[in-house]
Amino acid sequence: MEKKEVIRMIKFGLFSASAGVVETVSMILCEEVIKIPGHYICYTIALILSVLWNFTLNRKFTFKSASNVKRAMFLVFLFYVPFAPFSIWLEHFLADAHGWNEYVVLAINMILNLVLEYLWNNFYVYKDSKDTNIKEKEIDDRPAKSEE
Repeated sequence: MEKKEVIRMIKFGLFSASAGVVETVSMILCEEVIKIPGHYICYTIALILSVLWNFTLNRKFTFKSASNVKRAMFLVFLFYVPFAPFSIWLEHFLADAHGWNEYVVLAINMILNLVLEYLWNNFYVYKDSKDTNIKEKEIDDRPAKSEE
């Protein structure tokens, strides 16, 4: 595996972790502060917020794609067509119906999302447009300034 791809995976993981923070904080606010009934409703809201956050950061900094934003967002949306209903059902089934700790279920969904979305983005959404954003590429390729 090329060094560039390892770095890309690390970046994706870190940005996804930050999206996980967005998702978790959103869940806490939704359930504990706003007190919206139904764990799966809060999960749905939190998932949408984290997807938007993750898409924006990974498109610009991980995949450095200059491709059409609407097309890329549509392809990411297609990933969530089956994943979101499944993960919302899993949240409801395990947390609401069977009493599992909702944050354990959230962690399970986050891990599934991390792995599956990376594969989808890398091999489908940005397959032909990785590293096409010249401005971002130039920033990464600049030689480090030496201190004198």
